Amino acid sequence: MQEEEIDDELFEHYNIKADPGQAVLRIDKFLSDRLPNSSRSKIQIAASSGNILVNGNEVKANYKVKPLDEISIVMPYPPRETELLPEDIPLDIVYEDDTLLVLNKASEMVVHPGYGNFDGTLVNALIYHFQNLPEAEGNEGRPGLVHRLDKNTTGIMVIAKTEHALSHLSKQFFERTSDRRYQALVWGDLKEDEGVIEGNIWRSEKNRKVMDVFPEGDVGKTAITNYKVLRRFGYVTLVEYKLDTGRTHQIRVHSKWIGHPLFNDPEYGGNKILKGTSFSKYKQFIENCFKILPRQALHAKTLSFSHPKTGEWMEFTSDLPEDMQTVIDKWERYTSNREL
Repeated sequence: MQEEEIDDELFEHYNIKADPGQAVLRIDKFLSDRLPNSSRSKIQIAASSGNILVNGNEVKANYKVKPLDEISIVMPYPPRETELLPEDIPLDIVYEDDTLLVLNKASEMVVHPGYGNFDGTLVNALIYHFQNLPEAEGNEGRPGLVHRLDKNTTGIMVIAKTEHALSHLSKQFFERTSDRRYQALVWGDLKEDEGVIEGNIWRSEKNRKVMDVFPEGDVGKTAITNYKVLRRFGYVTLVEYKLDTGRTHQIRVHSKWIGHPLFNDPEYGGNKILKGTSFSKYKQFIENCFKILPRQALHAKTLSFSHPKTGEWMEFTSDLPEDMQTVIDKWERYTSNREL
């Protein structure tokens, strides 16, 4: 028996098969009786967004469920029952319209309250920013989070401003029709220029605060990470990652699993010298890099998706933050000098 699923995406997938003796019943009524924390109106919005399938086909809220129908639905997770207060925290907004908002998340910002972080989070800032907007039913206190970034991961995030947008974007993330690309500095020199990492991810059996890879058996959730080498520095490598799934710490745990932890990642063993020489000058060089970049070297570089309202394909790109770019520049100079 596995514990509650942990995903970066804030939605869940249900599969329900109607009983052989099922009486004919509208699907919104059928599902509202069976799904936790899901009102009939919320299910109707999911249906209008194309998030409810019966026997593989999209249906509307007035569809009549029949015996042995196979029903699939993607729904946003219900909000946690914690009172959240608006806080005037500056946001780096890249794009905003009446449907969604795209922002560039800074380092040191927790996305969602919990585990001792009940204020100063991105959600607190969003509540303040959205204070004059109507709240969508079922999404009170958590304005439109579709996905997360770890506290010390920087980069592009999309926020839904309507229930329809939340449902529509959730479906894109779940069905992998959105495109998310990250850049990371990792330890070591990857053997291949590009490849795919596949291995189920779940909580570590040794340390419940971190994740681990379970390559065999039924433990964990499917996780697929594509990678491409952008620049080789010998002892470290700049890599682009493209996510097909969105598990907690996916890039960080997959990178460690293949023997290339992220540079200065404390949870996954990247905050010590893993490659290089024993010279004191090299050790000082690494320590200086760690001081400049006191976190894992991971940045959500680009995010692309279909606009929930217009259908337009939208792509957003964020420059590497100063701390990460400075360390990469230092490695560029180090490599150039070493090659002379």
